Amino acid sequence: MFSKILIANRGEIACRIIQTAHRMGIRCVAVYSDADANARHVALADEAFRLGPAPSAESYLRGDLIIDIAKRSGAQAIHPGYGFLSENAGFAEACEAHGLVFIGPPSSAIAAMGSKSAAKSIMETAGVPLVPGYHGADQSPDLLRAEAEKCGFPLLLKAVAGGGGKGMRVVERLAEFDDALAAAQREARNAFGNPDMLIERYLTQPRHVEIQVFCDRHGNGIYLAERDCSVQRRHQKVLEEAPAPGLSEEVRQAMGEAAVRAAQAIDYVGAGTVEFLYDVDGSFFFMEMNTRLQVEHPVTEMVTGLDLVEWQLKVAWGEPLPLAQAQVKTRGHALEARIYAEDPDQDFLPATGTLRYLRTPDESAHVRVDTGVTEGDEISIHYDPMIAKLIVWDETREQAINRMVQALEQYRIAGVRTNIRFLRALVDSQPFREAELTTHFIGQHESLLFPKARLDTDKALVLAAAFVLEQRKSAEPVTADPWSPFGRKNSWRMNSEYAQPLKLQVGDDIHELKILERDDRYLVLLGDSTYHLNARLDDDYLQAVINGHRISVHGHLHDDDLVLFHEGDTFKCSLYQETYGFEELASEGSLAAPMNGAVVAIQVKVGDSVSAGQTLVIMEAMKMEHAIKAPADGVVTEIFFAEGDQVPEGAELMAIDTGEGA
Repeated sequence: MFSKILIANRGEIACRIIQTAHRMGIRCVAVYSDADANARHVALADEAFRLGPAPSAESYLRGDLIIDIAKRSGAQAIHPGYGFLSENAGFAEACEAHGLVFIGPPSSAIAAMGSKSAAKSIMETAGVPLVPGYHGADQSPDLLRAEAEKCGFPLLLKAVAGGGGKGMRVVERLAEFDDALAAAQREARNAFGNPDMLIERYLTQPRHVEIQVFCDRHGNGIYLAERDCSVQRRHQKVLEEAPAPGLSEEVRQAMGEAAVRAAQAIDYVGAGTVEFLYDVDGSFFFMEMNTRLQVEHPVTEMVTGLDLVEWQLKVAWGEPLPLAQAQVKTRGHALEARIYAEDPDQDFLPATGTLRYLRTPDESAHVRVDTGVTEGDEISIHYDPMIAKLIVWDETREQAINRMVQALEQYRIAGVRTNIRFLRALVDSQPFREAELTTHFIGQHESLLFPKARLDTDKALVLAAAFVLEQRKSAEPVTADPWSPFGRKNSWRMNSEYAQPLKLQVGDDIHELKILERDDRYLVLLGDSTYHLNARLDDDYLQAVINGHRISVHGHLHDDDLVLFHEGDTFKCSLYQETYGFEELASEGSLAAPMNGAVVAIQVKVGDSVSAGQTLVIMEAMKMEHAIKAPADGVVTEIFFAEGDQVPEGAELMAIDTGEGA
């Protein structure tokens, strides 16, 4: 077995590989960019080497430098993880040329599946079912438009070299085709250096079901159950589970055998995933093959009891597969939720910030947390916004869902916006519990997935006041006489009661509270209401009784910003401070950047007339494009940034004269 490997990746997957390698007695070499100098994967590794600046092109995509580091460190093999160089045939070939084992498939297999169009031709020959469409080499716009008409609408434009939902567009009608093609090509060119597209019939009620396959160098190939990955946003997976609900044993077997045929058709070695579209009538069609370990591999591990990274290492060393197909057994049900730094209420825009407060559920045989971050880490614009993967297992799907709801309620993050509340609502929704799954699930159930908070604002404000007051009390010095009325600032005063004022800001609203402190309890006056409050704060855990209702929350106060956590919900407020002076406001017709990111394209110039809803600027953040549209009709008067510029959230991109000030 290898004695030392280099991990050509970062974050959660690098930590995951190190964990298994160390258990097997293998030393690990990490690599890092300047942004990751103090990252968790660097700390876990036995040694680490700097690659370069934060941008991936100058660090994690430097295959030549990574190979050089591997040779200097004495590593015998390179594990690419997923993303970055994991599906780069040239990198795999270079590893082989330098006498390093690439822990993955041969470069020829990566190349075969690297082009979606070529892959479909191979699959057709291997007898794997295909969705109708076009996957030819001729990429002229006229031909693509003709093939689109022939395929019929709705259709899916998909980058030939793509993955992760990038370079992908759904086109509902012919009139939308040209604009969608240009946008998908531009995104594909920026992400993969290849603008080529394929066209597929877009199934209206499909499920995304994939098969985990494994092959060795001795001609053996097996499948390790299936995963349902239908719940997606922007064509990117959000929630995965194994096994896929509602599949017959006949379909499972047929899909698994088709996946193995697909892998063996390209002489595959190692872990891979064959993705299928599963239709309501039980038919399934090959979508693509990912020639690497998948993000969602833990759900397969949880139901099979296998360590897929261990299998990867053994197969790469030359050992045969540990099991034959008949020996593969599954038990129970597993779910994986991807916790992202993003704002679901703003169309899942990526978010940045510092993880000022981070608490995770306790890990056990039922709960697993795969992460690459720790409290205090920065979520930057440079890499994928995934914070962690939360995986749960139980005997049945219903029990696993209940486990996931509970675990999400215990996952608490402050300092950056996350999708935790959204995930809890999703998992706990009745359609999900009843397995009404399609790739359109989120769009179909928006009203259920963005529910109102379970805490009303007034009660949340009283809890916020309790948290602030109890924290202040714990910081007060203890006097020699604990019974002295002068021992605390907010005690009784002779002939009067001191009502402590407290102003809390929620969004743009300022709420005024008055608090009377009475020994072990408070009287809180808010508007026309009076609340009798008992409270006790233990570190970040607040236990309170409000007018006889016992309620517990966790909280985090940083500077003047307070976040309360309750059953998966968050309540955010600030201690209001009076400010005076000039406040600069953006003009009526200005456009502000919705997130930190880079300007990819500016589609207008000064003096152009624009219409409401017209795309003016394309920004990219965390490998995803976002279109910024005109808020109203008008004329562009100023443009403040150029293509390629890095822009902070809230920065004014351009100004538009809407004529409303005349």
